[in-house]
Amino acid sequence: MRVNSQMTRVVATPLTQEALADLKAGEHVLLTGVIYTARDAAHRRIIEAVERGDGPPIDLRGQTLYYVGPTPPRPGDVIGSAGPTTAYRMDPFTIQMLALGVKATIGKGGRGKEVRDAQVKHRAVYFGAIGGSGALLSGRIRRVEVVAYEDLETEAIRRLEVVEFPVIVVNDIYGADLLEQGKAEWRKQAPFTTEPPPYIV
Repeated sequence: MRVNSQMTRVVATPLTQEALADLKAGEHVLLTGVIYTARDAAHRRIIEAVERGDGPPIDLRGQTLYYVGPTPPRPGDVIGSAGPTTAYRMDPFTIQMLALGVKATIGKGGRGKEVRDAQVKHRAVYFGAIGGSGALLSGRIRRVEVVAYEDLETEAIRRLEVVEFPVIVVNDIYGADLLEQGKAEWRKQAPFTTEPPPYIV
């Protein structure tokens, strides 16, 4: 995945509107502050709660959701391996989550067009984290607390305090898509083929 040549920037969470406006697809970012974990089961429960009129179990306004189901920690560690889950698995829930105030999500791979359009509408971003780097990412997590749905075990919602957690802006609030940019650039360099190789998707 190609990235722009700008310097890596440190960004505090929860994200402000000013920070969101400054982020551009392709930039390297180090997140410092609080993010929350949530995968399929937690998303489903949140949506069901909202549909019942109960509201989400945590205030999602301005928050960042990390698509991860961490493994149990080893003795002395605050968390186990914490690599990203494929983001499109959460696409069926994401538009509703953005409407509830979520301003950023973190996963691996791309998002569908409806989600990308909703990110522009709600001024939210999607960050990519590097798959297969769970141990490295775990080292950037300083504190962990289960805050909802403890019975879901690894898929419970956790509050993470992170320091310089490395991500790349894949979709910014203006509709730019780093993965689509990469595909277009590849096609220019290989005009006699129709599809990029799998590693660029």
